[in-house]
Order: sequence, then structure tokens, then C-alpha cells
Amino acid sequence: MTRARIVGTGMGVPDRVLTNLDLEKIVDTSDEWITTRTGIRERRVAAPHESLSDFAVPAARRALEMAGVKGHEVDLVICATVCPDMPFPATATMIQDRIGADSAAAFDISAACTGFLYALGIARQFIESGAAKTALVIGGEVLSKYLDWNDRSTCVLFGDGAGAVVLQGTEEEDRGLLDVALHSDGSLGELIFRPGGGSLHPPSKEMYESNLPFIKMRGHETFKIAVRSLAEVSNETLRRAGVAHDEVAWFIPHQANRRIIDAVGQRLDIPEDRIYVNIDRFGNTSAASIPICLDELNRAGKIHEGDLVLCSAFGAGLTWGACLVRW
Repeated sequence: MTRARIVGTGMGVPDRVLTNLDLEKIVDTSDEWITTRTGIRERRVAAPHESLSDFAVPAARRALEMAGVKGHEVDLVICATVCPDMPFPATATMIQDRIGADSAAAFDISAACTGFLYALGIARQFIESGAAKTALVIGGEVLSKYLDWNDRSTCVLFGDGAGAVVLQGTEEEDRGLLDVALHSDGSLGELIFRPGGGSLHPPSKEMYESNLPFIKMRGHETFKIAVRSLAEVSNETLRRAGVAHDEVAWFIPHQANRRIIDAVGQRLDIPEDRIYVNIDRFGNTSAASIPICLDELNRAGKIHEGDLVLCSAFGAGLTWGACLVRW
């Protein structure tokens, strides 16, 4: 049986670092308040002229270089984002053009913070069915463009950036993507959403005056649902793959909130030293958080051949999911 295997990783982030001390000058908050409640100390923020593709393309190129793959060898490009360069065409097509993936199929998907796992699940099906030999999956966001900088409940949370992986098929037994589990519950969509800019509230003066283009979130209600959903879907993936918790070498949770990460780790009984965390440096980068973590771990030589890596994410939709990879 052909399995989809990650053969390259890459990331791209803005140069600008926005610290909690910087935010103290913008909004009524403090470094202590942000750090205690979220675990975030700083985040990367795009410049006014920068868009998603400015980070997604470098991430893609680095992943391709690591994999030893040329752009023209890529059959499929999927970009998971809620911050495309434009409503259309898809940002994936812009990435496809700039990396020289001459005639690869390319499209965007929107599943918010779970987007990378959704895209990974789709690419897996293409690889395993033989419809594609080489797939490029990118998760990226520039959520700073959609923040109300007067709303301290949201503007302190998010950062910008992109991460990418290259997938190819392998015939090795028990290698590659062993399982991907995906879920959603649209009845809870208004816990995290950005109401303006679509066909429901199209661009208009009234839309901007009502603050509809900006992210809205009910954090307290989301917290408990996130912890429960992340733990449940992680256990589901491990169970379906026949893997015990103590076999997991690395757990990479979506970097939404340090308290959520700690609570999920405790429920899964995974030691802290096997849970990768970079939220202190990048904040919540939504669909980019897991691929950025993967690239950091991979390039640091901390993931070894044969390691089991468990990833799980939760986001707007509501959506949640998990995947298990044998490296």
C-alpha cells in the first residue's frame, strides 16, 4: 500500500517582531497579563505591503529544497488559509507560478486553524490513490490584517507566517501518514469568526463602521471545547493507528494558548518534554502553526527516522482534527 510521506519542510515569517511590551503602547494590556493567560511573549507581524504569498513562497521553496524536488515535479499545491492574497484567484495558484510548478493542480482551502491538517488529509488521498506523485501543502496566515487593535481580547493573540511540507509516496510499511481524523460543528461557528468581507456582509462603508472585517472571538466558551476536542481527536487517531500514548515521540498541538496546550497534554498523559511549543515566539499563527513547528523540529534534528509525531488542531468553523506520522 502506498502511503504519503513528508520528505521536506519549510517556513517563512515576517521580519518584524511585535512584543508584549510593544502592545502595551497600543492597547490597554500588559506583558504580565498576556504571558500569564496565553503564554505569548512576542509574535511576527507582516508589514503593510506584505501578503500571505510573501511568506508562503519562501516556505514552499525551503520545503522543496530539503526534499530535493524541483518545482516542475510538483503535481499538486494546496494552500490552507483564511487570509488569501485575494478572494480569487487562489493564493495556491500564485505559489504554483512562483515556484515553477508548471501545470500542477492548485487550490486553497479554508478550515481556519485546522486548515493545515485538512489540506494534509486531502493531499494524502491524492498520493495514496496515485492521482499525484508529489504534493506541496502550505498552511499560512496574515491575521494581523484582520485584527481590531483596540480589542485586547484578540489583538494580542495572533501572529503571521507560513509553513510548508512536501509529500511523496512510499511503499514502506508503517511509514508516513498513518491516520488523519477531521471533524467540524457549524452550529458553533460564531464562537470564532470574521463576519465582514464575504457575500453576507460585502465590502461597504457600513461594514467597516461596524467593525465587521475584524476577528470576533468568545474565548472563555471556546477554551473548554478546544481542550476536550483536541484530546478526543488525538485519542481517536492513536486508537485507529493502534498506537499507545507512550509511543509518541513528539506531540505538536496547534499553538493557540499555552494553557490549552498544557491541559491537552495532561489529558493525553504526554510528558511536557515531548510537547513542542513555540507560541511564546510566534503567537497563534492559525493554519501555519503546525507546519512551522514541524520545520523547526525537523531542522533542529529533533525528529528522527521512525519517530511517531502526533499533531492536532482546533479552529473556527468550528473545526478540529489530528494526524499521526511515522517519520
